[in-house]
Amino acid sequence: MGKPADEHELAKDETTEELLLQTLEQQPNSDGVPLCLYQGVWSPTFLLQPLLSLQENFKPHDNSIVLASLPKAGTTWLKALLFAIVNRDRFPIDQSPLLTTNPHKLVLSLECYYYVDHLNPDPGNLPQPGVFSTHLPLQVLPSSIISSTCKIVYVSRNPLDQFVSEREFLLKTRMGPDCEPLPLDQAFDMFCKGVHAFGPFWDHILGYWRASLENPDRVLFLQYEDMKRDSVSHVKKIAEFLGKPFSDEEEEEG
Repeated sequence: MGKPADEHELAKDETTEELLLQTLEQQPNSDGVPLCLYQGVWSPTFLLQPLLSLQENFKPHDNSIVLASLPKAGTTWLKALLFAIVNRDRFPIDQSPLLTTNPHKLVLSLECYYYVDHLNPDPGNLPQPGVFSTHLPLQVLPSSIISSTCKIVYVSRNPLDQFVSEREFLLKTRMGPDCEPLPLDQAFDMFCKGVHAFGPFWDHILGYWRASLENPDRVLFLQYEDMKRDSVSHVKKIAEFLGKPFSDEEEEEG
């Protein structure tokens, strides 16, 4: 494990990603993309500078909603559900942007969109109420999110299913000719050791699970498998958590 406080101070004082990287342990991800161990989290190195900027500058609105998950844990499905729930007063069902637009374009990733494309985005340009997504563990979220009143929805998935789904995705979307995927047995061994993007797996899940126990009004912990088995009750649960419960009329209309 690293020393979060020391790493954070180095990032602030030296302001250079290269210098910080020299102090961090590095390993390849299963798809060959370099990872670095920052504040106890294995981050893709290309996201290190966006992560630093996110931690330093992001200011959520009090009514912002953050969807957190590991990759391939049901993120796309939850993005669509959250967008539909929050915006159902704005768009009739037959005019929903979800009919024509990918959920990833409607619920943007904090680290991948706002801080890769714009290292210091204007807070005034953030949507309100804003629904954002992140793959970051709780321990490296900006303190502005932790101290705010915004809601966090977390979705977890069976680790074996998540591993297989992510591996298939990574093999289809190789980052470049220099990124050589690891053999399956080696990739699985690294995953079990916690060396994978945004890992370790159990630290990621436990952080949000404990937060949901300590602050159930602010953090909702969901399991992908439970949602698949009983989608209706979970959609109602999410809507109530977000302060957007369905009316009797809406429930009758389905």
